[in-house]
Amino acid sequence: MATTLIERAARARHRQLVQGLAADLRRARIDSGVSQRALAVAACVDHGDLSRIEAGQKIPSMAIVTALATALGLEVSLRLYPTVGPRIHDRVSAPITDALLGLAHPRWSPRLEVFVLTPAKGVIDVVLSERAAFDVVATEIQGQLRRVEQQLRWAGEKANSLPSAKGWPWTIGPPRISRLLVLRSTSDTRALVRSLPELFHAAYPTPEAAAFQALTLPGLPWPGQAMLWAEVAGGRGRILDGAPRGSGR
Repeated sequence: MATTLIERAARARHRQLVQGLAADLRRARIDSGVSQRALAVAACVDHGDLSRIEAGQKIPSMAIVTALATALGLEVSLRLYPTVGPRIHDRVSAPITDALLGLAHPRWSPRLEVFVLTPAKGVIDVVLSERAAFDVVATEIQGQLRRVEQQLRWAGEKANSLPSAKGWPWTIGPPRISRLLVLRSTSDTRALVRSLPELFHAAYPTPEAAAFQALTLPGLPWPGQAMLWAEVAGGRGRILDGAPRGSGR
């Protein structure tokens, strides 16, 4: 059975965490001058299990980690940190993506779910590149916006991390990286954009009509940071050629 991108990313991150824990545990034990056997006895852990844990070959339970840390006089912390946004998309993302790809002029080469690694780690929904014109457009597909400033920041961080993507660069000259937000047009999203006109203008100053023309016509350079609107009905998406009424754009 094929694994998803999220499953593969989760497994890779899990391996990193297990290896990091093993290295931290071994380093702390050695720095404390404690043998494996003495630590195992103090923490009521099987000596063989401890050896495999330190080698990164066995995944310890939280109870065992806590016991080992307590015996070594260490604190244990498990937290979730915000990074570059969720990898789970709502059900309208797929038809919007399909509409975007169907509309784009053949001069644009699309790449889906592009991994970036540094300085930010995450996935960009769609990257459009035009080899000869040096344009690369990092595209985020959103059915709704909940934490606007954070999502805009995540989009910028991921776009800036494109040079770390596999196969980079995708142009024959120095790439010009731009950001594109494709947002579903609903009463909520239109009201949100209308309520924050300066924020959205600063983030995406290019008029929607100019972005639409650069996406669909030959020979037009990409105009910079831009935003497009999409509608979804009956499971099918449609990219609008301008700003919808009531958006304040």
